Amino acid sequence: MAEELFYATGKRKTAVARVWMRPGTGEMTINKKPSGEYLHKETDRMLVMEPLVLTELRDKFDIYVNVKGGGISGQAGAIRHGITRALVNLDPGLRDALKKAGFLTRDSRMKERKKYGQPGARARFQYSKR
Repeated sequence: MAEELFYATGKRKTAVARVWMRPGTGEMTINKKPSGEYLHKETDRMLVMEPLVLTELRDKFDIYVNVKGGGISGQAGAIRHGITRALVNLDPGLRDALKKAGFLTRDSRMKERKKYGQPGARARFQYSKR
């Protein structure tokens, strides 16, 4: 019988993370690098692990992540979203706890587009009265 594999996609801003989870020892690989090597800031590493810590499944799954777009912090948010959705695929009973913690909500804040005839999204050219 084939080993169970759980997949989900997580997004934040322009970052998209594809997450695969399989039963294992708790190793996490992000873009073919260990998570500690890819995520330099401790806050980003903690952010990524929050859903696993909340559900007490930290050392039960090996996680492989392919992430692209955005910056490192946005990618960390996308990875957290993907892990959360994969956990819900694994056990729908975890949905309530993860939803209450706010991990299932997709952070839809995006950069506002630059408007024509102006130097930026909200910036305006200087007004000269005379």
